[in-house]
Amino acid sequence: MATLQEQLLKAGIVDEKKAKQLKKEKRKAAKQPKGQTQIDESKAAAARALAEKAERDRELNRKRQAEVEKKAIQAQITQLISTHKLDRRGGELSYQFVDGKKIKKLYVTNDLQTQLTRGQIAIVKQGETYELVPATVAEKIKQRDESRVLVLHDKSASQTVDEDDPYADYQIPDDLMW
Repeated sequence: MATLQEQLLKAGIVDEKKAKQLKKEKRKAAKQPKGQTQIDESKAAAARALAEKAERDRELNRKRQAEVEKKAIQAQITQLISTHKLDRRGGELSYQFVDGKKIKKLYVTNDLQTQLTRGQIAIVKQGETYELVPATVAEKIKQRDESRVLVLHDKSASQTVDEDDPYADYQIPDDLMW
């Protein structure tokens, strides 16, 4: 009776090269002391390389996903501004505000200026232009990107009066122009 290896060779399931390689590995395993396993260094290096490549791919995917989310948020903000912007035509009063380190001027009507000072509407940045939007829309924009909301006065900002203030009896009018 032939060995299993010889039977597989005769059947054509295994070729001679593969049979010799298996014999060689079996001999190496038999020569090793018991309890120690031989680690194939090339297999370990290949596994490490695969793990590193997988980690790089995951990091790259995270960055791409973050960019896609950022673009989606900017598109949402642009859509909010374009659908809710208020008409400023006929504005004769200049309303000055700060954008970064520059003082900008926006011409508004008397009603719009009153609403701006009361916090009912806000000034937001749309590219290189500035638009007026309702305060509720400005809050939504602020949640997504605070840098786009330039002017939004707090509605509940009550003026705190200091007891020692000699000018406490004199109220500053909302429509004071400098």
